[in-house]
Amino acid sequence: MKYDHVVVHSPSLPATQLFLLFHAAGDKPVAMAQIGTEFAKAFPRAQVVSIGAPEPDNQWYPASGSEDEQTRVAAVLPGFIDAVRQQQQQNGVRAEATALIGFAQGSTMILEAVAQRPDLAGRVVAFSGRYAALPQKASTRTTIHLIHGDNDVTVPLTHAVDAQERLTAIGGDVTLDIVDDLTHAVDDRAMQMALERLQFTVPRRYFDEALGGGRPGDDDVIALM
Repeated sequence: MKYDHVVVHSPSLPATQLFLLFHAAGDKPVAMAQIGTEFAKAFPRAQVVSIGAPEPDNQWYPASGSEDEQTRVAAVLPGFIDAVRQQQQQNGVRAEATALIGFAQGSTMILEAVAQRPDLAGRVVAFSGRYAALPQKASTRTTIHLIHGDNDVTVPLTHAVDAQERLTAIGGDVTLDIVDDLTHAVDDRAMQMALERLQFTVPRRYFDEALGGGRPGDDDVIALM
């Protein structure tokens, strides 16, 4: 299955990080380009790429059908995960230094992908997203940042609250930031929250590694700056 993409930013030196962006249903990769430029400004050594949905009408998975949503998402996840792996291989960036950033249906895809493959990325930023089904297990290998408007009627805030509570209960690494008076959108406040989380929130896996006698790699440390 073909995944079109738009390269938003390529650093002049070899990339130490990889930011992959995933749009909402019905949009195209260029829809996330402006968001991508903000990440590029904050992380100039990152390769920033916006990925396009392969399904008809620019959807990541069919919006309706005879099967439930979780089954419809599961059917397309292998190709989605392969697309992420391919970008990591092409750009020479490890999973630990990869951030997956989604909006709406794009957020659903990345949340479900890391639930199935916790070694897929070190960070997730899910704007206005939700799980197709709340996870039954979680790993601290991926730090998940949920950012949601409190006036979102398309994907109500309760989905993000439920996800934060479930991930916390099963031992995941998660944060939740709520944007006052924001509908189903990403505004400057939501972007600033995302940047601050990526720059200043220390992933729990670093503490786990320290307790275990290990240490993060150099590219992981850079991801905090």
